[in-house]
Amino acid sequence: MQKPMQTLTVGRQKSRWHRFESQAALNEASVSRILAAANEAIAARGAFSIVLAGGNTPKSIYELLRSVTTDWSKWHIYYNDDRCLPVDHPDRNSLMAAQAWLDHVAIPKQQIHDIPTELGPVAGAKAYADILQGLGDFDLVLLGLGEDGHTASLFPGHTWDDSVDAFPVFDAPKPPPERVSISGARLSRTREVIFFVTGAGKQEAVDNWRKEVAIPATVIAPEAGVDVYIFGVNID
Repeated sequence: MQKPMQTLTVGRQKSRWHRFESQAALNEASVSRILAAANEAIAARGAFSIVLAGGNTPKSIYELLRSVTTDWSKWHIYYNDDRCLPVDHPDRNSLMAAQAWLDHVAIPKQQIHDIPTELGPVAGAKAYADILQGLGDFDLVLLGLGEDGHTASLFPGHTWDDSVDAFPVFDAPKPPPERVSISGARLSRTREVIFFVTGAGKQEAVDNWRKEVAIPATVIAPEAGVDVYIFGVNID
């Protein structure tokens, strides 16, 4: 069950907050919205570009996406960030998404664009910026929220270069310290954003967000605003 939506404006970011009474309800709504966005994009432009998030909540959603009916040949997959680890390391976001979902559906392999973080942060960021170069707005960006307010690998107290599409991260406050992330400006170039925020551990970050504290999540500011799907966090 979903409770009434709330709206909020923080700086340039407009957000719509959707509170769910169970993880299952959030997952079901997420799958429905992702599929609707795909169908709309394919009908309008002949392709669907989606940027994936890592983490446990997206994993459960990805597992459900295995069974939906869609034209997988029109899907193009990107990642908002990944860790500088070997391609087969269990902490790679790309490996999680592949095992949970992508290995089970008929998306052409050349349309699944992993971040080559195994090259290291500098070479990996350059390679991913080359992949993103010339690509128009994303159709849908999926993001999580860390307990410190970070999203993708945009961490509080850090600076990043919004003039580039992807940048290296060297000193992430949670391991591993080296990563590659899409920039906040590039993530904002999208038709739609959904944040997944679950668990009481996110309460402080959500409180700060809603008190207009400039946490990294607030820099994601597409023209259409963002949707925040929450469970287990109080916004009353």
